[in-house]
Amino acid sequence: MENLMTPYKSVLTIAGSDSGGGAGIQADIKSISACGAFAASVITATTAQNTQGVLDIHAIPMSHLELQLEAVLSDIEFGAIKIGMLHSCEVIKVVQSKLAEYDVKNIVIDPVMVATSGNKLIADDAIDCLKEFLPKADLITPNIHEAELLIGHSIGLQNFEASAIEIGKRFNTSVLLKGGHLESSSSELTDILYVHGSGEIHKIFNPKIDTKNTHGTGCSLSSSIATFLCLGYSLEMAVRKGCAYVNEAIASGKNKTLGKGNAPINHFGL
Repeated sequence: MENLMTPYKSVLTIAGSDSGGGAGIQADIKSISACGAFAASVITATTAQNTQGVLDIHAIPMSHLELQLEAVLSDIEFGAIKIGMLHSCEVIKVVQSKLAEYDVKNIVIDPVMVATSGNKLIADDAIDCLKEFLPKADLITPNIHEAELLIGHSIGLQNFEASAIEIGKRFNTSVLLKGGHLESSSSELTDILYVHGSGEIHKIFNPKIDTKNTHGTGCSLSSSIATFLCLGYSLEMAVRKGCAYVNEAIASGKNKTLGKGNAPINHFGL
């Protein structure tokens, strides 16, 4: 019988490392694997981090970062690229330049600027560089705090949908504006997907889960969406499936404990 070889469906994550294992590269690899693709990684920085916060950030030398990118992009065909923590202008420019050399598709950027713990994860002067990079993405996935930094005004229930549209039009990209930080008495969480080009608006509803075990949700969501794009789903379906996956991982991890702070989501439902 003929031995038919089939390629892995592969997703590249470009992000920082979380030594505590709940967020960053570690959460990305778990999410990509759980959702059915092969995960490769390029590490932009290492962090001394646990469930209680970020103690230190150590930047990877630019020459090594560039070699990591070259190594994987020249060898492996990726169905999607997930980009997380890019902590400096220099890092952003290296990543942007190297991706431009290759025919990459389905770029999902999680514009990581502030950790859930409140720790800032990006240099002040890098925010403008990040804004210049965002139009290269097929989708960006800011939370409310990140979105407010991107457009320079506060976001509440009254302008939630309008803000998603504003971000999409300003940065010429599709936007998933996450509503988890909105103050609401509803038993549901609402995320807004603005589809660049068509102008379509989709509302994604998921039940609100009473738990503090949400470390790494942003990383996990963006990498799971990238995975479903890699597997061939439309943008809307990839977003819906990614949101559902993360919501299920939050639900299955709400009674788990890890460390002394906010535990991560349960990526594999273990």
